[in-house]
Amino acid sequence: MKYEAVIGLETHVQVRTASKMFCGCANSFGEEPNTRCCPVCMGYPGVLPSPNKAAIRATVKAGLLTGCTIAKFSKFDRKSYFYPDMPKNYQISQYDLPFCEHGRIHLEGTGFSGSPLPVKEIGITRIHLEEDVAKLTHFGGVSGVDYNRAGVPLMEVVSEPDMRSADEAYAYLTSLKEIMRYGGIGDCDMEKGQMRCDVNISLRPEGQREFGTKIELKNLNSFRAVHRAIEYEIWRQADLLNQGVVLKQETRGWNDEQGETYLMRTKESAHDYRYFPDPDLMPVCFSDEEIEAIRRELPEMPEAMRERFIADYGLTAYDAEILTADRTVAAWFDKAAKLAKTPKLVANWIGSELLRLLGENKISIDECRITPESLAELTDLIDSGAISGKIGKEVFAEMFESGASPKKIVESKGLSQVSDSGAISQVVAQAIAANPKQLAEFKAGNAKLLQYFVGQVMKLSKGRANPQLVVAELQKQLNA
Repeated sequence: MKYEAVIGLETHVQVRTASKMFCGCANSFGEEPNTRCCPVCMGYPGVLPSPNKAAIRATVKAGLLTGCTIAKFSKFDRKSYFYPDMPKNYQISQYDLPFCEHGRIHLEGTGFSGSPLPVKEIGITRIHLEEDVAKLTHFGGVSGVDYNRAGVPLMEVVSEPDMRSADEAYAYLTSLKEIMRYGGIGDCDMEKGQMRCDVNISLRPEGQREFGTKIELKNLNSFRAVHRAIEYEIWRQADLLNQGVVLKQETRGWNDEQGETYLMRTKESAHDYRYFPDPDLMPVCFSDEEIEAIRRELPEMPEAMRERFIADYGLTAYDAEILTADRTVAAWFDKAAKLAKTPKLVANWIGSELLRLLGENKISIDECRITPESLAELTDLIDSGAISGKIGKEVFAEMFESGASPKKIVESKGLSQVSDSGAISQVVAQAIAANPKQLAEFKAGNAKLLQYFVGQVMKLSKGRANPQLVVAELQKQLNA
């Protein structure tokens, strides 16, 4: 029997703020364990939480960026459960009145495997705001608890079960990460736990409307792991269903080394978290004017930016995709492209040279000595014929090391391209005279040797001769 997968994702995103959600402790990663906590985030008796306004505004911004309806009246609730990572034995979260509901994320392009995706909208059920839990680290039979993370503002983005493949889930997460980073909402570094994802997946016979038995997948620490786990689980569930096994609702973990899921616990019934409104926190109310004020702060999203780069700068879809993968790189290119005569040439240099050097040196584009203005200047020199592309690479390397202006580098090193027809004629004659054997072979019909002579001329001119003029002069003298 053929089956259709039904997939929904629950994605947690840490909100980038200076302090935690309900106290003044610093929201910073990588500090010494248990040095960023206080009586409030540790749940000591008699303390009162105070909500982080910046985190609430960021959540509303995330809702607007994903087309959600923003609640004018919302509240925080207590979600009761007992576990070492929750010092208060309850989590301040949101239950029936979240900040954002009924949004969507647009999917198109290709998935992780390179296969084309159907153009579709993935619904977002809700986005609510809560506090993160502490981090548990297991050492054999002993566990350590770091409460630095307890109380960090955490958004949960709950999708509709609209995805039908691992590729769609991967593309959804990629788009969501782009939106969160472009919006300045979170860094979404999965290695640091700043973005975490659980997968709900079930199978149903093709054509059936009712959902199958839902299986929840946890311990997914990368987008690639999400993709692999979904593909494995689709195969596993289909195999069991074909054997006549009745699936039960359960939670499964993912073992990335073995490439398979494993049983963590069964779910006979839903957990009773005993939600109730938090008595220490007032409801949160927004007016239409306040919501519109946040809407006016929204940045241009990557999808819109890609379309603009293609339309305004003549980029290919591939170039636009590369440049908008990082908001800082996209803004850097945008500035350079507005200054350059040929924006496509700027895109080529960023994609082929700048990003490579940034990766090799492990620095961000903001730390780079090359500025948008200097790259625009370099591409204009190449575009005008003042220097060749080959010389441009030499100049670019010097710019990356020193931050000097390309014009100054060209002048100080005497790298200007030779376009004087008399000078080129002399170098061409010199190259031909130095290679009588190749000249004879060319005269005998080996036309491919033209490129050999081009190379010899460029070598003699130390790469400064204008390539177009060199080819024209060679054709003239070789065929004389």
